Amino acid sequence: MPGPRADLGSRNAFKLGLFAANCSGGRVLSAAPERWSGSWEDNLTLARLCDEVGIEFLVPVGRWKGYGGVPDHNGDTFETITWATALLGATKRVQVFGTVHCPLFHPLLAAKMMVTADHVGSGRFGLNIVAGWNEDEFKMFGADLRDHENRYAYAQEWIDVVRMTWEQDDVDFDGAFFHLEGIRENPKPFGGTRPIVMNAGASATGRAFALRNSDMFFTAVHLSQDLGPLRDEVAAAQADAQALGRHIDVFSSVFVTCRPTRAEAEEYVHYAIDEHANWGAMEKLFEGRRRMARSEADLARARANMPRSLLGVAVVGDPDDVASGLAAYAEAGLRGLVLAFVNFNEEVPFFAEAVFPRLERLGLREPALG
Repeated sequence: MPGPRADLGSRNAFKLGLFAANCSGGRVLSAAPERWSGSWEDNLTLARLCDEVGIEFLVPVGRWKGYGGVPDHNGDTFETITWATALLGATKRVQVFGTVHCPLFHPLLAAKMMVTADHVGSGRFGLNIVAGWNEDEFKMFGADLRDHENRYAYAQEWIDVVRMTWEQDDVDFDGAFFHLEGIRENPKPFGGTRPIVMNAGASATGRAFALRNSDMFFTAVHLSQDLGPLRDEVAAAQADAQALGRHIDVFSSVFVTCRPTRAEAEEYVHYAIDEHANWGAMEKLFEGRRRMARSEADLARARANMPRSLLGVAVVGDPDDVASGLAAYAEAGLRGLVLAFVNFNEEVPFFAEAVFPRLERLGLREPALG
């Protein structure tokens, strides 16, 4: 158990984070001129904004090369542990995660890097562990992506070694992938607890890994407006975790556009997503998604509905629309959401100013500390 860290530093019933700010373009495949730059200056401004308005956490994407297109989507990226360390040193409250492809980082090196970040942030670092999926990136490293089952077997040993390093000294580890002698790394994580661990697992194997190892389990929200299946999925995940003697909180991600009126919000989404779609990057990303599709029917449906299908679930409208849309996911049992915007620094201030008071009236948020 992560102890007091599980609250992500706030008493809010419904937690909110931001997704993919470490990458140019962020999560949104738009070629609009005002798209997210991903620059260090913009990231620093955003992290301090999170402190100010009370957004609990930042989750980066572990990305090593762009998807192409014009512009090159995610072409400029920051490595996530060093990115997190720098942001933690410049903020006071926001929790910052590192997204770590475990096959690309030796666990002892990663454990030391993460403890460094954790002390810089006085216990505000979190680990988003990724088993890997992007074969193109792994080839760039000369790394073996492994078949699906072995990918998670490797990830299990990796996190076992990391936790052993965080908790013990002068120990050995002899597994199928790692043979380590005399493990000793100090200091340990800040304050006698360990960083929160998050993971997203879509397959049965990935889900089982997440329930065994993570405190925050990320699941996909499907495009259907019916949240009944999501409610069932959340309840099942929590019940399965409890059967393992664990507690787990379930999160997901959505794209948000909030404007003073619904018409303005819908007009902007049409402009940024439809009229300025980054088709070159979408084709590259779509080919990567092909390997993860649940069925050919899902794949055909996604292609037919591009670019909206690659945007994912969208909460679009005026502040009342957006607040009620987010509240629906809380009612479905989610502990929180990570949000994507076309441009964080241009959109988050109005979102926080207009939507947060409505969420407070719904009992989902408390006023920010300021």
